[in-house]
Amino acid sequence: MNARTDDFAATEALLAFWRDAGVDACYADAPVDRTLIPSPAVQAVARAVSPVAPIRAVETSDAASEARRLAAGAATLDDLAQAVAAFEGCPLRGMGARQAVFARGNPQGDLLVIGEGPGAEEDARGEPFVGKAGQLLDRMLAAAGLTDRVFITNTVFWRPPGNRTPTPQEQAVCAPFVERTFALLQPKVVLLLGAAATKAVLQTDEGIMRARGQWKEWRLAEGAVSAPVMATLHPAFLLRQPQAKKAVWGDLLALAARLEAAKVVGEG
Repeated sequence: MNARTDDFAATEALLAFWRDAGVDACYADAPVDRTLIPSPAVQAVARAVSPVAPIRAVETSDAASEARRLAAGAATLDDLAQAVAAFEGCPLRGMGARQAVFARGNPQGDLLVIGEGPGAEEDARGEPFVGKAGQLLDRMLAAAGLTDRVFITNTVFWRPPGNRTPTPQEQAVCAPFVERTFALLQPKVVLLLGAAATKAVLQTDEGIMRARGQWKEWRLAEGAVSAPVMATLHPAFLLRQPQAKKAVWGDLLALAARLEAAKVVGEG
């Protein structure tokens, strides 16, 4: 490995660290006065000459409505997998993805794990978290005694081009299927992997470094389904930053203890 390759790898790891930490903006070529508030007249002109955003919002709303209809009709997780495969409203489907990648694991599990989106190996095999990051996740779940208790899915079900982070719009279109997974599985605990999944599920702008290890609640707007949620670092991040494994291991131990406590209460 030469110096140029080392520099590229270091830069890639740094960019990934910033992304997972929640950084979503960089310095521009020219300074921007962010204290300036445009007048109502200027804002009205901007809205008048920019019709693309409303059209896109309508398209996203229509696709989400169709996803909601299909998801509501699924009585089982198998039905939901078929509904996802039949859904044509996610723009990622037409961006080179081979197939829908819905879920794997125990359909009666009490732990729901939600990641970001499928990568190349997942796209090829049709299952989430089967590449190097997934193999690391499986090893950590096994060490924590959680292997047989987990059901794994993502916020989107088609591979984003170049393995990029899915956009909030792409996640919003697929959200009804994620919520239906939650409603059908009714897990005792939910684990969110990485910044993208955390922001999408919890509807927060908080960075993953601040959010990880903290217990929140996920409650569906419709129905009585709710569960405690913990966010942690994505296993792909751990492959680039192995020193962060200790923090994630602590998160998994806390999660396993929460599950055991819930099991004792249920048996009581």
